[in-house]
Amino acid sequence: MLKADEFSSVFSFRRSFIGEFFQVQVRPNGRAHPRLGLVVSRKMEKRAVYRNLAKRIVREYFRMHLNEFGGLDVVVRLRKPFRRDGLAEARLDLQKLAVRVAHGAALDRTD
Repeated sequence: MLKADEFSSVFSFRRSFIGEFFQVQVRPNGRAHPRLGLVVSRKMEKRAVYRNLAKRIVREYFRMHLNEFGGLDVVVRLRKPFRRDGLAEARLDLQKLAVRVAHGAALDRTD
């Protein structure tokens, strides 16, 4: 996702999952594939190297687990900065959030 309207529609849907390092907001997109949006602000992490690291981690996870997200628009925000020594914890946090998102999306589809 690239356009402000697409991000705004996910934010206004108000379906959010919060972890230690990330906040994930989702919205059904009516398509067969998921779309990813990232919000990693300069206020949260001053150095571009670490902002880019956070984005790489999220994109890598998203690509490896596309089938878990179905037809959702997914926006991931950085809540707490991390360095290279915190990569394992950040990946684990992202994995836990993805499970919660998948479980929440499955509940929405059965209702």
